[in-house]
Parts: sequence; structure tokens; C-alpha cells
Amino acid sequence: MKRASLYYLVTLVVAVIAIPSLLRLGSSLPQPEGVKVAAEAAGVAPVEGMVASLKTNFEHPLGHLFLQLVVIIAASQLMGRAFTRVGQPAVVGEMAAGILLGPSLFGLLAPGAFAVVFPATSLDALRLLSQIGVCLFMFSVGMELDVKQVRNKAHTAVVVSHASIIFPCLLGLLLAYFLYTRLAAPGANFTSFGLFMGISMSITAFPVLARILQERRMSKTLVGSTAITCAAVDDVTAWSILAFVVAIVKSTSLVGSALNLALVAGFIALMVWGVRVALPRWLGEARLRKEEPSKGTLATIVCVVVSAALCTEVIGIHALFGAFLAGAIMPDMHGFRHKLNVRVENFSSVLLLPLFFAFTGLRTQIGLLDDVQGWLLCLLIIAVATLGKLGGSALTARFTGMSWSESLQLGALMNTRGLMELIALNIGYDLGILSPRIFTMLVIMALATTMLTGPLLTLFGARQTAADDLSQPLRA
Repeated sequence: MKRASLYYLVTLVVAVIAIPSLLRLGSSLPQPEGVKVAAEAAGVAPVEGMVASLKTNFEHPLGHLFLQLVVIIAASQLMGRAFTRVGQPAVVGEMAAGILLGPSLFGLLAPGAFAVVFPATSLDALRLLSQIGVCLFMFSVGMELDVKQVRNKAHTAVVVSHASIIFPCLLGLLLAYFLYTRLAAPGANFTSFGLFMGISMSITAFPVLARILQERRMSKTLVGSTAITCAAVDDVTAWSILAFVVAIVKSTSLVGSALNLALVAGFIALMVWGVRVALPRWLGEARLRKEEPSKGTLATIVCVVVSAALCTEVIGIHALFGAFLAGAIMPDMHGFRHKLNVRVENFSSVLLLPLFFAFTGLRTQIGLLDDVQGWLLCLLIIAVATLGKLGGSALTARFTGMSWSESLQLGALMNTRGLMELIALNIGYDLGILSPRIFTMLVIMALATTMLTGPLLTLFGARQTAADDLSQPLRA
């Protein structure tokens, strides 16, 4: 102990003597070129220099990104909790928070603060992070698909889900015919605009629908299980159609379209019949059985997801399609999907998805609907979307043998669009098909139809309860 204390004391004495001596010797050396700038800076008052340094650090891209993360995540959590208290899914509140942080409210009430938090030069980093969040989310959505459940109810699921795509798609195309000249983006052809309008009317938000069913304890009911199955088939069908539409829109000729479609079909075949079969062998039985995936397992999965996203991005249909398909082919043995999904979903939903909502909100300008005609058109879009999706699903479900009340509840669930709709709309916006005005209307439609799901379920469920109560005396 004494030897250690003596060694420590000697080390301190040597340091105290040597450091000042070396600094004194170094100060006598000739100054290097460019030192005049530093000398001028040294002449600035200490307080002013500190303020200038803090300002420079704050204006750095990384500083801006951290500020945006704090603001976006805090606003998303607050709005999510507020919407949950009034009976709405938290994701609806997070979507609303993104719009409120954009020019529609934050930029309108505090333009100076808005310019500080979201300067135009900082949006590229926000956009890239939001796209990563969407890809991880779509990977999670793909893992939630239950192919076995679809097989068990294939007849009803395929009929109802495809009807819930066909009817709203036709109405969307009809609506596009009247809106194209006034609301399509400059340079967009009618085929692209009409197809995107049809797709935007046809999408169902599978993850939001699943959470609504869990919150209302409807997952095990006939309506709930049928809705989950129909939404799964709807998701696969709608996103497949959208992938082909994007491939066609991005190509410059018929030959190019055919080549793009061939590449898409080849990629899907490779993932389904190649990677899906080989992946369990790559991972190994022992890794699949583990309660917590190892770092090596997670690294393998990340490589598969990123590679799939890269392939679809290079093909020209969007990275999220590759991520979605990567999730759909994940092995399901020993609960591997669930163990993996817990880690991916929590990270993406808390940190990255709110960035996507905020980025969408920065594109949404409610101020563009500055006249009565604009709001009437917006209400018309909401009505057409609801009529096509809810009406088409309910009528088809009724023809398959479900009661009117159950059919209407199923239609209300299929009318849920949520985040999936926003993803599709952003693709249309990035491709130069949707103008800012129609983009804003469709974002409002996505919010409105998702918010209507809960009240409509309550309304149609109350009717069923009343009908059951009236039938009780007759049965007795």
C-alpha cells in the first residue's frame, strides 16, 4: 500500500513539473501559417465567443437532427396518449402530431420557431431516417402475416378482401377522371394519377386494424378473425398491385415496363422459393429455439432485410416492398417471428416511425384548402373512400353468409387506412403524381377514415346487441 502511494505521489510531482515546462518551451516555437485567424478569434470577448460557439454547434446538422428527434418523439407520445383517452388508437394521435408539427399549425402559429426546428436544409436527413423507419415497420408488418389463418378461411378472405379492393379502386378511378385536370401534379399522366387514386382508396391498415381488435377484445370473434384474414390478403394484394404500378410508372417505355415487371416477379420467386426455404438452415435449429435472438442471428436477419430492400430499390419499386417481403418469409417455428418482432417493432414505432409522420406532416399543407370548394372536394373523397371500402366489404360479406351487423362491422374495420395509406401517398408524391393539394386531401381522408373505425364499430355492435335483445323473448 505504501509503495503504491509513493508511486502515485511521484507520478503527480513529475506531471506537475513536466507539463508546464513543455508548454513554456512550445510557446517559443514559430507560429504556423493561418494562426492569424485564430489570433483574431482569440481577441473576441469570452462571452461573445462562447455564444458564437454554441450557435455554431446548434446549427450543425447533427444538432438539428437531435432537436427534431426530441420535438417529434415528445409530440407523438403526448398526442398518442391524448387520442387513446378518447377511444382512438395511439397511432392516429401520432399521425395527427406529424401534421400539427408541419406548416398546417406549428409553421402557421410560430413561423420563426418552425424555421429553427425544421429548416429546409435539414429535411434530407429527416427523410432518410423516416424511410428507414418505414422499411423496418413494413418488415414487422410482413412478420405479422399468418399464412395458415389465410388458408383456413381462404374462400371468405379472398372474396371479401378482393371486393374491398375492386369497388373502391373503381370509384377512385372514376373520381380521378373528374379531378385529374385540376389536382394532378404537373406532368403526371392520367394513367399514373388514376391508378394511384384507385390504390389510395383500396388500402387497409393491417397493423392498426389488429390493434383495434386487441383493444376491443374482438380478435377471437367471427368478425375479428375474418377481418384479420381479409386484411392480410388485402395487404398482400394491394401492395403487390402498387409495386407493379410503381414499376410501370417509373419505366419510360412498354419494353421497360415489361422488364421491370419481370425483375419484380423474379425477385418475388427468389425470396419465396429460395431465401424462405434456405433461411432456417442458415440460422440453424439452435438459434431459432433461443429465447432471445443472438447478435449473430440479428445480424443475419438485418442483412436479409437490407439486401431485400436494396434489391427492390434498385429494381425501381421502392425499398419498403423488399422489407415487407423479407418479413413475410421469416421462419415461424419456435415463435421466432414473435421474438424478433418485439425488438424490431418497439424500436421502429418509438423512434423512427414518428419521424415519418412528421415528414408527412411537413408535406401536408391544410392551408391549401382555403376555399369552400376545396373542403367539399375533401369531404367527397372521404365519402367515396368510405362508400367503396366499407360498402364493398359489407355487401360481399353479407353475400358470403354473415349477418348485416357483422358485415357492417367488417366493412368498418376494412375501412381503416392509417399509416399504410400515408406510405402509399408519399410514394405517389415522390413520383410526381400527386400535387400538394390532393396529397393534403388524401392525408385528411386517411386520418378521417381511421378515426371513424371505432365509432362505427360501436354503432354497428350496438345494433347487433339490440337485435339480440329483441330476439331473446321470441326464442324463449
